[in-house]
Amino acid sequence: MILVDWQILDRIARGFISVNPFEPSLVQPNSLDIRLGNHFVWYEESGEVIDPYRQDTIASGTQEYTADSIVLAPGRFMLAETLEVIGLPDNIVASIEGKSSIARLGVELHQTGGWIDAGFRGSITLEMCNVNARPVRVYAGMPIGQLVFYTTERAAEPYDRKPGAKYMDQRQATLSRYHENPRA
Repeated sequence: MILVDWQILDRIARGFISVNPFEPSLVQPNSLDIRLGNHFVWYEESGEVIDPYRQDTIASGTQEYTADSIVLAPGRFMLAETLEVIGLPDNIVASIEGKSSIARLGVELHQTGGWIDAGFRGSITLEMCNVNARPVRVYAGMPIGQLVFYTTERAAEPYDRKPGAKYMDQRQATLSRYHENPRA
């Protein structure tokens, strides 16, 4: 079941969902708007291959930037953080979706990583891309996306109790930690 506005407010008020900082005006009928943080990471243009099993190639050729705004060039892929740090209990999951007004500018918020497991705590790393033919400026603090919350059965092993939960308590835009997976 998707939580509606009064249920989102109730779960936050009772401490089942944590959102910090929390702004009640960001609660929508079926979601919670989330804002863009001020930490950005991107890959420099290069012919160097990124090997998901090698941390050195994941981290090489990256740039980090902390700013109040940044211009996302056409075709550019960039990681960004949410301003909000969230925490979910063992029976609520969330998905991140783009806001239609931002999507109409050509900005996508996530490539495929839009799912947030029960038990997750941390800021959310956005996988942003500009598919517009023109550059788009985005600002820290602007509503950039929305979280949709779903109730589920209680997870037997929520993310906060899962061995090897690579992104637990992450802050800032976080590069892939795929290299921590065992190689098949």
